[in-house]
Amino acid sequence: METVSLAEAFGSFDETWSPRLAAELNGQAVKLAKADGEFVWHSHADADELFFVHDGRLRIEFRDADDAVLEAGDFTVVPRGTEHRPVAEPEAEILLFEPSETRNTGDVETDETVTDVERLD
Repeated sequence: METVSLAEAFGSFDETWSPRLAAELNGQAVKLAKADGEFVWHSHADADELFFVHDGRLRIEFRDADDAVLEAGDFTVVPRGTEHRPVAEPEAEILLFEPSETRNTGDVETDETVTDVERLD
């Protein structure tokens, strides 16, 4: 059994919007990411996505609903198929819980798309 320190895990990388795989269970992935500024508008047709803010502040914008504003210790679930855009104000450390095969930019291909998620050391 492995214990993960979120403080140590977040301290092990600096890149923003480039998730790291912290753990997997039952076909789900626990990913950690640092966020700074605006990400891309996207959706995940077949996956709900949980955002948990470890540190900082994250606003998740929705096309058809009010924004969700998350402070450290808060989480929300973005339902599958919901177009959204995470915005860190100014920076945030976030934990994502989603199916393992979920791509960070969902249905959009950009320079920020990560196809091979790096595992934390």
